Amino acid sequence: MQPHSSIFCALGLLALTGCSQAPAPDSREADARALREGEVAALVKDWGGKDAGRIAAHYTDDGNLMVPNSPTMTGKGAIGAAMKEALTDPNWSLALQPVQVEVSRGGDLGYTRGTYVLTATDPASRKAVTEKGRFVTIFRKEADGQWKAVQHIGNAEAPAAASS
Repeated sequence: MQPHSSIFCALGLLALTGCSQAPAPDSREADARALREGEVAALVKDWGGKDAGRIAAHYTDDGNLMVPNSPTMTGKGAIGAAMKEALTDPNWSLALQPVQVEVSRGGDLGYTRGTYVLTATDPASRKAVTEKGRFVTIFRKEADGQWKAVQHIGNAEAPAAASS
């Protein structure tokens, strides 16, 4: 064997054995905890408040909000405008209860699933009604490291009932 060919063999063997990288540590649990304690907690708090701007700020510029009996709202502007109108209802209140938060292995997508209770004025009867339902929110980690909602869908378990 020629001297230069043994060098190439050694480099080839080194490339095959020494260049493989260990898989990245699985940080899903820590990422989910950070999402739950940060953005999800703030989202729950702000949905419970009456500030349309704060609610809309939790969504990406192209985020979608899909709720019963309403057209899809796309983008912070549309979400904020719809919420501003909804929040004029003196009976309006919303309580979100997340029951599951997961984050992808890559750490860039996450979701929460839970239940909600919405109270609002029925336009037909002009009486307060309560709707119980479920929701799923998909979050994306933005370039600045903040989590923002890209898709949020809620659906009622049954038609809204008169509040007691």
